[in-house]
Amino acid sequence: MIEVKDLRKQFGSVKAVDGVTFTGKSGAITGLLGPNGAGKTTAIRMIGTLIAIDSGAASIDGIDVATDADGARCACGLLTDSRGVYTRMTARENIRYYAELRGVEAARSEKTLARFVDWLDMKDILDRRTEGFSQGERMKVAIVRALIHEPANVILDEPTNGLDVMSTRALRELIKRLKSDGQTVMFSSHVMQEVAALCDEIIIISHGRVTAQGTTEQLMEMSGKNNLEDAFIALSDVSQSADAHKEVA
Repeated sequence: MIEVKDLRKQFGSVKAVDGVTFTGKSGAITGLLGPNGAGKTTAIRMIGTLIAIDSGAASIDGIDVATDADGARCACGLLTDSRGVYTRMTARENIRYYAELRGVEAARSEKTLARFVDWLDMKDILDRRTEGFSQGERMKVAIVRALIHEPANVILDEPTNGLDVMSTRALRELIKRLKSDGQTVMFSSHVMQEVAALCDEIIIISHGRVTAQGTTEQLMEMSGKNNLEDAFIALSDVSQSADAHKEVA
């Protein structure tokens, strides 16, 4: 379970995250929606221990990310918006290296890797050096790298960005598998169809604050709209958000 309470982060005069509170439940998929500059990525980076929290709290399976960052990292698989890979290493070597950093035994990591390779159709790229990989190929490596230690909680920032249609479908099926295994899944996305199809609960963030949350049906009822895209625009005040707030991380 991922719990966020009154989370705040300010950069200079900009309030990037301004009192965000929500819960990502175990065995459920929670989606973060918001216009560019809403604070989604900053919130994810704080939860993932990549940047310090100004005030408020975030915990992963009860582990406070501020006071026990190492414990929180072990309990979580984090895919950030940076998909960098070591270009002199193969995809397998990149993933194995991260497994070793997490203390995962070689036999276990190879078994876990085999499942992901099958699910994401990575056989043709697994033993190629990653130099020259397409954006989608780098994304696949980054996803498996984040999940190789089989964490109970998964946080994905724009996971389908750069993927082709078949890879996107494979990733969506992977997210469903994670949920069915009882894992907590939280991801941000701009793809309304993706969010509507996958998420048990949706958190709309605008101007660094949570402006609405609920199921797709609840958000449509709240906004008086008959589809998620229109509900999102109404509930996030997109027309003002782009001018009023700039995401700085």
